[in-house]
Amino acid sequence: MRGEAGKQSPTTVASGAPVETGALSRRSFLRVSLGAALAAAGPYRTIEALAAKPARRSGSGVAGASSSAALPLEQYLFSGTDAITDNGVLVSVPPLYHEVVTATLQVDATTTGLRSAKATLEGILRELESENILTFTPSGLGIAVGWGLPYFTTSALEGVAATRLPLDLVAPKSGGRHQSALLPATAFATDPANVILEENDVVFVMASDSLANIATAYAALFEGPGADLFQVTSTRMGFVDATQLGGSGQSLTKQFALANNLPGAESIPDQAQLFLGFTSTQQAGLGPGTIANLESLGMTNQTAKSYFGHGTILALSHLYEDLVAWYSNTYSRRVGLAFRPDIMQGTPDGTLTIAEPDYFQTPADISNDIATYQLVGHAGSMQPVSRLQKSKGGYARGTAVPVRADFNTVDNPFSFSANPSTDNWSATPAAGVHFLSYVPTSFYFQTLREAMDGQTASNPPSSPFQQFVQAGGISASHRQNFLVPPRRHRSFPLAELL
Repeated sequence: MRGEAGKQSPTTVASGAPVETGALSRRSFLRVSLGAALAAAGPYRTIEALAAKPARRSGSGVAGASSSAALPLEQYLFSGTDAITDNGVLVSVPPLYHEVVTATLQVDATTTGLRSAKATLEGILRELESENILTFTPSGLGIAVGWGLPYFTTSALEGVAATRLPLDLVAPKSGGRHQSALLPATAFATDPANVILEENDVVFVMASDSLANIATAYAALFEGPGADLFQVTSTRMGFVDATQLGGSGQSLTKQFALANNLPGAESIPDQAQLFLGFTSTQQAGLGPGTIANLESLGMTNQTAKSYFGHGTILALSHLYEDLVAWYSNTYSRRVGLAFRPDIMQGTPDGTLTIAEPDYFQTPADISNDIATYQLVGHAGSMQPVSRLQKSKGGYARGTAVPVRADFNTVDNPFSFSANPSTDNWSATPAAGVHFLSYVPTSFYFQTLREAMDGQTASNPPSSPFQQFVQAGGISASHRQNFLVPPRRHRSFPLAELL
């Protein structure tokens, strides 16, 4: 389903021969060559020539990767990632390439159909593991399979899902009962009126330093053994480059933006990790370890031994960015908008990796920012929710909870759309970000996002909260929430219980 919107294109595998959809072997799919992967990558094919690959200390895989005991219980976590220090701040170096694929089901939503599909999908994923491709390392491949509410509300699954889906113990009750930890996506105060709340059955999140590994997994899942299971609705591609932070070269981010003629690209700082300039993967700002698991903070009724224990919730969005508008602000104001206004004056001009103060902002701090600066920083506005207000689950007070996995994109809004008119698809590259946040519950993400817009009891909606969105021309085009089960239940969850 790659290539031009609404059209299907063959995949070229390692032998160099074109293989049409459905022709890959069930038992032994072929690894896709780098040349074939580049051919399928659209504008992202230039990344391979531009990028300096991260020098991973962990090697090409993990010992015993073919053994399920060697792989993580969670789907969404990587091992073998590195960190660099920039401006005295530890920065995680995520995988270079990212691809998100959404789909609806093509199988019969019956007990027999779902059980058969479960066996097929699990067979594909286990073969990727046994081939030492799916290692959950950047130099191998990570895949997180998430499932949307439409999947759990199919007639065959609805009954068992009603008793098995995790419940949110923190969200307000509905009709005297706890709400599900998986809720439909909602539009927020600063979202445009035409934001699309999607209803996909499933999402596959893939990330790797190897474009060929991602292409091999895509071929196995959607053009080979799994071709009869899913109807792809979108592919979303992009990258994150942290190799030039603290260096003197020009980052892939800047080079790629210029190569795609993005308006405002010339204003992106030379070493920038993301289009908006500032470093996004400071370790102190990312949820550590398994903090985003359903069971870790006691927000749900799940334990480590529950069916969905070691699972999480994924909030997936696509956001447009207006680089011309963003860089029309002074550097100091961009610091205040992105982080918090009380560090605007003390941050040396041009700094990309911002060392935030040790303390996190409280509602009182935010009220003071409004009174003093008529401004609220993007990061600061969310800290009363995004940071633990007290020690919990073995994590210290002030620890960040969301595990973000966002990445640069020039998709407009997707690389491929099965419904280009509905999705407002365009072939013209556009600056943006595919935003992925792993969180304990959907309601938690909703509360977090509403805090960014100032929709809290102590801080009603106010223009200072919305200035970051307006200054960056940031607008969401699509949103959806997914339940990401533990790895043991990643394939058609609950189907075996029917």
